[in-house]
Amino acid sequence: MSDQIPSASWSPPASSEPSVREIPLDEPQARPAYGLALALFVATLGTTLLAGALMDGANPFIHPADLVRGIPFSLTLMAILLTHEMGHYITSRHYGVRASLPYFIPAPPILFMIGTFGAFINMRSPILRRGPLLEIGAMGPIAGFVVAVVAVIAGLLQSSVQPENSLDGMKLGSPLLLQGLGAWLVDTPAKGYDLVLHPVAFAGWIGLFVTALNLLPIGQLDGGHITYALFGRRHKMISIIAVLGLAVLGVVGWPGWLVWGILGAMLGLRHPPVIDQTLPLNRRQRAIAWASLVIFVLTFTPVPFSV
Repeated sequence: MSDQIPSASWSPPASSEPSVREIPLDEPQARPAYGLALALFVATLGTTLLAGALMDGANPFIHPADLVRGIPFSLTLMAILLTHEMGHYITSRHYGVRASLPYFIPAPPILFMIGTFGAFINMRSPILRRGPLLEIGAMGPIAGFVVAVVAVIAGLLQSSVQPENSLDGMKLGSPLLLQGLGAWLVDTPAKGYDLVLHPVAFAGWIGLFVTALNLLPIGQLDGGHITYALFGRRHKMISIIAVLGLAVLGVVGWPGWLVWGILGAMLGLRHPPVIDQTLPLNRRQRAIAWASLVIFVLTFTPVPFSV
């Protein structure tokens, strides 16, 4: 979630116990774009079905009925992405922060293998305090992470071991969580063999990768929201260090990190300030922040793709 948080010109009412809501009750609200959100969801469901079928060796262009072979991958990936965005959306609604419905971004599989560029929501009102900012930023990755873990476990139980010389294409890196789950659920492949992920497990792997990307402490990514809520003005320096770290990983590991570092810098390293910067985080919010850090460590993969 790299949502732009608008600034605000009004001041919150003075109170030692601020209300849960972040915006005035009488502020006008835009009507949700249900049609657009639904159309994008259906389009993305179609492109991910096609992507899943193609990955499974089918050719729906010749045999349209083979599209059903993409269902395990598509439904799993869509569930992870939808849960992630609904984590943001529901938390925003809880705090009275206006937010759009989740918008999915379809992508033709010939351009992007998994059939989607992800999903996002737009924040349409200011966030007054650091605590709600942290929770809104964190609940998306946490919610999506839970579904991704379930998908990885279910998929690993259906995955197979095959000879390495029979496998073509790229290999996937294993974050710490996947290594642990793999050691627990799957026998270690013998020399010359490798584990081939079931489509459900592959969708779960993508979910873990997307979670780590969103938790990068840069700009207005989810991790940027959390970092700003925790460290305030030091957020920009942390963003710079993170971008430089991605550049180093791009040189010594996966070149794609260079692209992400450049994108992060282009999207901006600053974070718009919340209106009330004096109210500290409570114990529950700090626990959420620490949980987000643990999830980032468990899901980050220095070399996610290799040949």
